[in-house]
This record gives sequence, structure tokens and C-alpha cells, in this order.
Amino acid sequence: MTLTISGISHHTSPLELREQMAFSEEVLPQSMQRLKRLFPEGGAVILSTCNRVEVYVRSERPAMETFQQVRQFLSSQHGIPEDTFSNHLYEYEDREAIRHLFKVASSLDSLVVGEDQILGQVHHAYLVAQSEDTTDKILRASFQRAFKVAKEVRTRTNIGTGKVSVSSIAVDLAVSIFMNLADKTVLIIGSGDTGELALRSLVERGAGKVMVANRTLANAQELASQYAGDALSLDDLQSTLHAADIIISSTASKEPILQVEHFQAALKQRDRAPMLVIDIAVPRDIEAQVNQLDNVYLYDMDDLKQVAESNLEARLAEFDRCLEIIDHHVDQFIIWRQSLHAEPTIVSMTQEFNMIRERELEKTLAMFPDLSDAERQEVEYLTRRIVGGILQRPMTQIKQEVIRDDPNTVLRLVKRLFGLEDPS
Repeated sequence: MTLTISGISHHTSPLELREQMAFSEEVLPQSMQRLKRLFPEGGAVILSTCNRVEVYVRSERPAMETFQQVRQFLSSQHGIPEDTFSNHLYEYEDREAIRHLFKVASSLDSLVVGEDQILGQVHHAYLVAQSEDTTDKILRASFQRAFKVAKEVRTRTNIGTGKVSVSSIAVDLAVSIFMNLADKTVLIIGSGDTGELALRSLVERGAGKVMVANRTLANAQELASQYAGDALSLDDLQSTLHAADIIISSTASKEPILQVEHFQAALKQRDRAPMLVIDIAVPRDIEAQVNQLDNVYLYDMDDLKQVAESNLEARLAEFDRCLEIIDHHVDQFIIWRQSLHAEPTIVSMTQEFNMIRERELEKTLAMFPDLSDAERQEVEYLTRRIVGGILQRPMTQIKQEVIRDDPNTVLRLVKRLFGLEDPS
């Protein structure tokens, strides 16, 4: 009943590697299906964000075997040799895997500790796996418990107080460069949630004009209309780039959509007025060499990590308290999962006792043919209560014993005592 996690994140790998190993929304469902075929006895969930790629697998195989199969899957999926990413890969099993999932969902492992976007991303990954039917009982319970733990962490601690998200970092950078945003134009490329949050934050801090560019013009128009802005298609980007003082890009493009020459042309039209460019896409939307241009301030996700680390003190003061909550729930989850070892034997016990009950009930009712239907139902109900009462304490004790002791030893003894066949 092994649960494993194999992953890379901003803690362990450079942005270039995370770009190579990211799963796009288009391939995510079929990738989960492929994993499910590798582990038909269990299931899989893939979490792919700007800052992490993690594969959650539940199988009946030894952890080392599962890790190896996941490494082969990642290598095949992305067309890269294992030795390209193996040194950056972290691998957890069972208790540590559960603890890591709870930390991720609670935003204790995030680029910005305490941010709330990761919980939505974990939930989305889980929903995709659910819709593709790639989860099993253990995975479902693991993720559902993770959501509850994340809620408790956020409500019982101040981990989110003064939180710094990508959107607030964008505002801080913009203010540090331009001081006053009232006469500045913001260009958002892509109409996803992250870009919209950044746009909202900049408008709230006084940004003067808004432009939204998207591959689908209708989506750009929908977002731009909320801020009385202008909508553009991606084909219009190069001709309008010069008008933007602040650019935030978060598309799902597999290749950069803006190169050095586009910014060189824009700077010339702007008389070299400064431009702040925040690329929060993975893979990146903006060619990295753009950062070498004078008066262009380009930040990618790794740069944002450095900015975020300077604003962690208030949240880190709550970190240990959050871990206490997580560790308590990890203990409770492990106890619950350990108790599952007893389920087949308990089912077998219940079936055996009820077969005896039904056999004896049938004999007894045959001796009293004049009983009414109501009376016969009451007698049957009585026998069910008796069997349930007899089994309640042994079943509870069996669950407790498999938690405290070796489950196989306990269950073999129970089967011998009650004459049970091994459940299928």
C-alpha cells in the first residue's frame, strides 16, 4: 500500500529544467492515464505548476521499484535522459510523502510561504485526476485530507498575514522602478488567473492604463473590459509593445513569444524609457537575453524567488506552529491508513457471522409460520443487533492492534481464531 512522490521544485532545480519537465494542460489528462496504466492496482496524480512538477503514485509495489518506473516515465514523457534530472529529483514514500503533500497544499513549501494560489493548483490537479479516473481510495483520502489541513493551517495561524504573492511582488517592483504608476501603461499577456491577479493589484495601486493580449481575442476583451482597457491579439504585440511600461506575461506557449529584437524596436520608439517585464510563465514567454538590454528590467520566476525570500520573516515566525498542525494530521492519517489492513479480515468476519445468523434465523422462522410480516422483520432486526453487538468490540480491537503491532501477525491470529479463509 505504498504512496510515493517524485518531483522537482524551485528548491531543487533551475528554471530551465522545470521548463523542460512541465506538463501542459493539454497533455496532463493523457499523462495521468499513462501513469494509471503503469500502476493499475493503484493510481496517480500529476501536479505541474510554475515552481514544481510532482508525480504522486499509489501502488502495491516496493517504493524503489515505483520510483524507478516514475523516473522512466518522466524521461520518456519529456524526451530527456534520466541523468538530466535525477540529481534534482526528490523522492518520498509513505509518511514523508503524506507530510510533503500536506506542506505543499498548506503553502509551506511554496516560493512565497503563505500564498494561497498553490491550494487551488493542487485542487485542480486532483480534479483532473478524478475526471480521468486515475485515483484510488488512498489517493483520494490523501488529497481530501490535504485540503482540510491547508484550511486549518490558514485559519489557526497567521501564515497568510502580510503574504507576498506574484501579484504583490509585481506591484512592489513596479513602484520601486517607477515610483508613481498613475501615468503608466500595464500590458498583461495571457488572461490566466495569475496575470489577472497581478493586473488587479497594479490597478489598485493606481496604474493608469491597461492592455490585455491573448491568443483568443474574446478572452482578452473579457478581461480588459473589467478595467476599461484595450484588448489585443498576440499578433498585435510587436506593434504595440512600445506603449507598455509594465509587462506581465503568463501564457502557455512552448516557445518565447517575445525576443530581443522586439524590445530593441520598442525601446527605440520609447526613447529608451524604462520597461519592467515580469515573466511568470513556465516555459518562459520572454527570451532571457532581453535582460541584457539597458532600461529593460526582466524578472523571471527564479528572480521572483529572490524577491520573495526577503519578505518571509513574518510568515516564518508561524512556520513551526504550522508544522505542528501538519504533523498531527500526518499521525492521524497514518493511523487511519494502517487500520485499513484490517478491513478485508473484518469484512470476512462480518460475512461469516451473518451467514450463521441467516442460517439460524431461517430455521427459527420456519418453526413459527404464524408470525406476521412485522413480527418476522422484528426478529430479523433483533438478530442483526445481536451480531453487530458481538462484533463491535472485536472489530475495534483488531483495528487498534494492527496500528500498534505487525498487521500480518495480528490478522493471521484473528483468521485462525475465527476459522476465516483469506479474503480475496
